[in-house]
Amino acid sequence: MTNPPAPPSRIPALLLAAGRSARMAPADKLMQPVRGLPLIRDRAICALAAGLDLHVALPSADHPRALTLAGLPLRTLVLPGSAEGMGGTLREGLAALPEAPLAMILLADLPDLTVDDLRRMLAAAVTDPQALAWRGTDATGLPGHPILISAALRPAFVALSGDDGGRTVLSKVGDRTVMVPLPGRHATRDLDTPEDWHCWRRDQNDGSGPTRD
Repeated sequence: MTNPPAPPSRIPALLLAAGRSARMAPADKLMQPVRGLPLIRDRAICALAAGLDLHVALPSADHPRALTLAGLPLRTLVLPGSAEGMGGTLREGLAALPEAPLAMILLADLPDLTVDDLRRMLAAAVTDPQALAWRGTDATGLPGHPILISAALRPAFVALSGDDGGRTVLSKVGDRTVMVPLPGRHATRDLDTPEDWHCWRRDQNDGSGPTRD
C-alpha cells in the first residue's frame, strides 16, 4: 500500500491573536507562561514546526505579543477590521494570506494542540480532497479548532463582518465539512478566564494534561 500524497507545502495559516483578552483583564491570556514561553510564542512555534506559512493577527505592531514573537519566521498583521470583532479579523486576515489551495485558521488560546494534531488536519485534506472544510473536534466529536478551508471558501470568509467567527459560512457547507477527531480536548479547551487557567495548570501538575509533541 502506498502512502497518500502529501498536502501542498507551506499552507498559509492565520493565527488569531488580535483580541483584547478582556475576560482575563488586567492580565493578557496570550502572554501567560506555557511550557516556559508566553502562550502566543508557544503556539506560533507549534504551527511553524508543522510546516505552516504562519501569519499572526495582532492588536498593534508594538504590542507585547508582537515583541514576544521576535525572531520567528512568520509575518505579523495589524488589521483595522479587528476592531469589529472576529469577523473583521478573519475578513482582512484571510484576504492578506497568499493564494493557496488551502488555508488554516488557528486560535491562539488552545494550549493543548500539538504538531501531530496540525499534521493530522493537513492529512485529512489529502484523504478527503472533495471537502470544502476540515474541522478539528475533541474526542467526543464536539467541533472546535483548527479549521482548514479550501480556496473556494475564502471569498465567503473575506465577506465576514462583526463578531461572526465563520459560523455562517460553515453552516452552509453542510456535509462537505469533514470532522477530524483530535485527542482529548485539544480542539476545544481554550483559556479565556483566570478560572480556565487555574484548571488547566492543575491538570498539568497532576499529570493528566497532554505532553508536548
